[in-house]
Amino acid sequence: MTWYPDERTTAAANLAAVLGDGGFDSYAAFHAWSVEDRAGFWGDVVRRLGIVFATDPSSMLTGDDALHPGWMTGARLNIAESCFTAPGDALAVVHGRAGALRSVTYARLRDDVMRFAAGLDDLGLEPGDRVAIAMPMTYESVVAYLGTVWAGGTVVSIADSFTAVEIERRLRISDARLAVTQDRVVRGGRDLPMATKVIEADVDRAIIVHTGAGLPGRPRDLDWRDVAGDRLRPPTHTGPDHPTNILFSSGTTGDPKAIPWSQLTPIKAAMDGHYHHDIHPSDTVAWPTNLGWMMGPWLIYASLVNGATIALHDGTPTDRPFAEFVAEAGVTILGVVPSLVARWRTTGALEAVDWSGVRILSSTGEASNPSDMAWLAETAGGRPIIEYCGGTEIGGGYLTSTVLHPSVPSHFTTPALGLDIIMVDDSGAPADTGEVFLVPPSVGLSESLLNGDHDTVYYAGTPTAGGHPLRRHGDVVRRLPDGTYRVLGRADDTMNLGGIKVGSAELERAIVDTPGVVECAAVAVTDDQGGPSHLVVFAVVASAESPGAWADLFSARLRERLNPLFRVAEVVLVDALPRTASGKVVRRELRSRLDG
Repeated sequence: MTWYPDERTTAAANLAAVLGDGGFDSYAAFHAWSVEDRAGFWGDVVRRLGIVFATDPSSMLTGDDALHPGWMTGARLNIAESCFTAPGDALAVVHGRAGALRSVTYARLRDDVMRFAAGLDDLGLEPGDRVAIAMPMTYESVVAYLGTVWAGGTVVSIADSFTAVEIERRLRISDARLAVTQDRVVRGGRDLPMATKVIEADVDRAIIVHTGAGLPGRPRDLDWRDVAGDRLRPPTHTGPDHPTNILFSSGTTGDPKAIPWSQLTPIKAAMDGHYHHDIHPSDTVAWPTNLGWMMGPWLIYASLVNGATIALHDGTPTDRPFAEFVAEAGVTILGVVPSLVARWRTTGALEAVDWSGVRILSSTGEASNPSDMAWLAETAGGRPIIEYCGGTEIGGGYLTSTVLHPSVPSHFTTPALGLDIIMVDDSGAPADTGEVFLVPPSVGLSESLLNGDHDTVYYAGTPTAGGHPLRRHGDVVRRLPDGTYRVLGRADDTMNLGGIKVGSAELERAIVDTPGVVECAAVAVTDDQGGPSHLVVFAVVASAESPGAWADLFSARLRERLNPLFRVAEVVLVDALPRTASGKVVRRELRSRLDG
């Protein structure tokens, strides 16, 4: 199924307005300008989004260092202020469950943010101090997130699904001594501990949202209700490079990469929301996600900076109550993960639910299956799907779609505005199919890592263009004859499982000490139709269990040690793993065995 732009959609699109104002005769011309005059483009973005500055920048881009550009020189700001330019009585957040929804205005959210920021002051928080948030995507988590940024602190994003071991790893890497969490998470009718995991991770002090399960007892921890008082704290203004958020993205070895978001990264997220997802103040945006993944902060900024409403569902998105929430909350823009769509299609969760109010769908997190995406578009009433591919270190997408282009399931129609891409083959020559590299600079691209050499990770040994190194991303992309793009998978040893990026080394570390395992290698595979990846483990073992039994054992290890959402689809028993002369596992050979 292909959606074709209709006159009503295109006439009202944010892109149509900027094309007309700028005198561009086509989207292609606008995109070309956005990469030819990056300072001019991002200056226009700042104006259109209404970004609030305490001190305006003296220049939008200083110098010609593509790897470490000087964006918005001399500016002073607090990016959280730009989330509150909408009228105070406009709806900022709708949250809860169908039949019991609660609504919060921009004025109320702003007051709650300022009160929470004042409470952090009372706890001794200084600008730059790090506050972990490990809880579901709730109204309180939005307040804690923006309140920390408002106070000049740095949020440390931790997914609520992580085990205590993984939470401790992220607290240690970020040096976060204060955490915001809640007592429990209710999923599938089960009470799952949340605050207990954070306390087991040995955080110095926790602020705990009380949902009725009782608070874990440590005298130094605080009830959420006791933190925010009556004082409305003004925002702390800092420079553009001030870190507002530390997010984690799996690398191919060792600990996850700790990626700082600056004050400017949210501008990239909001721009993508404005132009590529066509978010208007009249929209209500729902995206089942978490602050532990980049789409959580993305949702906050892309919605609020554009004056829209965030819709937060209190529960799992897999079942019918979520579909009913989408309808009752008046969601107009709905983001999905392809694995979730496959689940809806299998279970019939969307049957007889009225989604006529949804005008745009978006898919991100993993490769999508064309059949599933066509089914979703048709089920939602023939709506366009914005395919969206990016990364934590980008602050948004590098490949995406627009409402000015036909929507083809599982196809991307354009590089994101302000960015360009080049695919190269194994010899390093430009090609229609190959590893994709980004052409820097752009607002949103990371410039540092908390626990690694940033330039080595993203630029060492990459091809060049215009005398500057291209930026490594790791996806393999194909440009099709019709000009659209398909993402074919990863060129490195990371993979996307259920929308969660994870490194093979992390998976192997979690399962290799299973009794009877000599060594193992994890690879991701997709079927011929594309779609979400499945985890296959090649293992050398010294005991007689069947492959199915090993799969169950490995899945249990991953649930216990890494993430309860991970599952091993298949175990292949081998006598030895193929390795290079230097001892590195040849994963390409392992994948070829599965293909054969």
